[in-house]
Parts: sequence; structure tokens; C-alpha cells
Amino acid sequence: MSDITLALMPILAIILLGFSLKQIKFIQENAWSSLEKLTYYILFPALLIRVLGNQTLTGTPWKSMLVVVIATLMIAATILISWHRISNSVSGATFTSIFQGGIRFNAYITLAVAQAFFGQEGLLLSTVTCGFMIVVINFLCISVFSVWGESAGNGIKPFIKEIIRNPLLISCGVGWFLSAGNIELFGVIDNILEIIGRAALPFGLLAVGAALNLRAIHGHIKAIIISSTIQFGLKPLTAACLISFTGLTGTAAGVLFIALMTPTAPSGYILAKQLGGDTETISSIITFQIVLAFFLMPLIAMLTIG
Repeated sequence: MSDITLALMPILAIILLGFSLKQIKFIQENAWSSLEKLTYYILFPALLIRVLGNQTLTGTPWKSMLVVVIATLMIAATILISWHRISNSVSGATFTSIFQGGIRFNAYITLAVAQAFFGQEGLLLSTVTCGFMIVVINFLCISVFSVWGESAGNGIKPFIKEIIRNPLLISCGVGWFLSAGNIELFGVIDNILEIIGRAALPFGLLAVGAALNLRAIHGHIKAIIISSTIQFGLKPLTAACLISFTGLTGTAAGVLFIALMTPTAPSGYILAKQLGGDTETISSIITFQIVLAFFLMPLIAMLTIG
């Protein structure tokens, strides 16, 4: 059994636990959405602020990593937008879900796998990668909603509003500000953020499991195939070429592969709900990709990470 499969097993176990708890109604139905909201707005931002704030980019190949992230995501975004403009076979709202399904990544799975596979160094470098990807991806997705979402045509205000209030963008900005300014977190604050952030991954994975809805997959096969082809095919292949071109090796290369082959994020559903996307389609894509990931990620990892 490969190392990546062993690393994925506890993650899959937590996701299946969330799914099972949801099915047996161990927790009230409305509590799951509250858990997802808590993770998205409080727990994960606390983790990002602490890890990004306490790290230094000195000695890390962050410039090459940034090049790989931006180039891979821009190529994927360009292909998806070009496909939609040429084919025009789905509605604008449905396209926003396909776009999110192909562009977004699951940061909880990325961090958990990177830490299990590469240890503390993997967690630190994967947080750097997540910080880069969160900024680029949210900018791209909100831009697409401003053109094809239900709020399209309302001017630039909705776009700016979503950028300014996005909790992940804010937390990345705070973390990078602390790191760039060599500002140390006060002892008590650092401890508080550590305790809160420690809950982000398990709670986030439980929420991912609870969000699984196998029945929702039916009727959205086309959207699932297109987004999943980008997610598990184009992005890892593009990353492999760019990683080879930049000369990245070791943990940095492995972390990039992991981040660029994870399934899409449940937060895409939240954004679709806020900005007028196709919530049924994005829900189907999220469910299918999470299930598919545990078959494809070990295979892709075997071909890339080794």
C-alpha cells in the first residue's frame, strides 16, 4: 500500500464519520451548516493567521511555487472560459459551478495529506501554497460570478464587496503582514490561535463528509465530467510540466502536486448560494470529486510524487 494511500486513510475515515453522523442524524440537521460556517469563518482563518504569521519565506522556494500556482490556475481558468464561450451549452449559473469545480481545491484535505505525507515541513509549505491559491482562486471565482452569476450586470460593487469580506483572503493578508513585518504573535494570542486552528482540519473534514449527497450526482454528469477532467487531469499535468521547468524538487514539489490534485472545496457551495450560482450542480460536483479523489489521488501521487 502506497504512502499516499496510508496518508489518506485517516482523512477518509474522518470524512466517512461525518457522512455517517449525518445519515443517522446524530447531530441536528441545521448544526452541520453551522459547523461549516464556524470552520470557514473562524477555525480555518485562525490556522492560516498563525501558521503564515509565524513562518518565514526565507530559505523556501516560494517564488517558483508561486509561479507554478498562478500559471496552473490561469491555464485551467482560460480553458474553462474558452470552452464556455465556444460551446455556450450551459447556463451562466451552471458554468460558475463548473468553473468552481475545476478551479477550487480542498484546503482541509491538502493540509491534512501534506502533513501526513511530509510531516511539519509539509504542513508549513502547504500553508504557503494554500495562501497563494486561496487569493488567486477567490479572485478568479468572484470575477466569474460577476460576469455569469445572477448578480452579473450589477457593476463592480458586488465584486469588491465579496473580495473585501472573504474570511480566507483576510486571514492570508493578516498572516502575510505579520510575517513580512517580523511581528511576533503575543504569547497568549498565539496559544489561542493554535488551539482554535488545531480544530480546523478535523472539523473541516467532518463538514466535508456531512456535505456528501450521493443522490445529487444524478442529472449533472456533464458538469461533473468537465470539472473533474480539469481538476484531476489538466491541473496535475500542467503542474508536472511547470514543476519540471522551475526545477522544484522534494517537499515543495510534492506539496504543489497534492494541492493541485485535491477535489474542489465545499466553500464553493457557500459562494454559489451568496452570488447566484447553480447550487445543485456545485453540490453534485463536490460530492463526486471527493469520492473520486480517494481513487485518483493515490494513482496521481504514485506517478508524480513517487
